[in-house]
Amino acid sequence: MVQKAKILLVDDRPENLLALEAILSALDQTLVRASSGEEALKALLTDDFAVILLDVQMPGMDGFETAAHIKRRERTRDIPIIFLTAINHGPHHTFRGYAAGAVDYISKPFDPWVLRAKVSVFVDLYMKNCQLREQAALLRLQLDGGQSVADAKEPVGLLAELSARLAAVEEQAEALSKQLDESADAAAVATAAHLERKLTGLRRALDALEPGAGSGAGAVSSQS
Repeated sequence: MVQKAKILLVDDRPENLLALEAILSALDQTLVRASSGEEALKALLTDDFAVILLDVQMPGMDGFETAAHIKRRERTRDIPIIFLTAINHGPHHTFRGYAAGAVDYISKPFDPWVLRAKVSVFVDLYMKNCQLREQAALLRLQLDGGQSVADAKEPVGLLAELSARLAAVEEQAEALSKQLDESADAAAVATAAHLERKLTGLRRALDALEPGAGSGAGAVSSQS
C-alpha cells in the first residue's frame, strides 16, 4: 500500500504556512513545514517529496538560491518546485524563477483552487511513479526467480490496473493543461511541458513491462 505523499512548504512567515496547510489539507497528504531555505535543504536530505512550494522572498537564503541547491543535488533535482511570491514581478523575475528550475511561478494572493489543483497533479504523478517502481521491483524478483512475465498472472493484472490509473492521471493532467492554457501566462507552458515529460516517461516504462515488450528484465531495468 502506497504511503501518503509528502509536500514541502517553505516560507519564513508562519501565517503563510498556516494558509498553505489550510488550502492543501483537502488533498489528505503529509504536509511538511520549513521556515527557511536551510531548513528545507535539511528536510530534503532524508525525506522524499512529491512537490515543493517555495516562497521567493525569504531572509538569508532566498527561494532562488534554495532552488539552485535543490537542483544541484542528484537526489532532489527532479522534484517539482512551485515558486510563490508576493513581489510584483515582471518578466525578469519570472525568467529567473524558471531558470532556477521551477515548474510554476505563482503570485500572491493566489486562487486556492488553482494551487490545490496544480499540487494535486504532481502528487498523483509521484504516487504513480512510486507504484510503478514497486511493480518493476516485483517483476524483477519474479524474473530473477525464473518465472516468466507471461506466467506472472497477478503482476500482469496489477499492470493493467496501474495502466488504467495512469490513464486517469493523463486525463487529469490534460484537463489541467487546458485550464492553464486559458490563463495564457508563461507558467502554463512550463507546467504543461513538465507534466508531458513525466507522463511520457511513466507510460513508456509501463509499456516496457507489458508481456512481450522488450526483453523482460532488460526492459524493467530501464525504469528510472
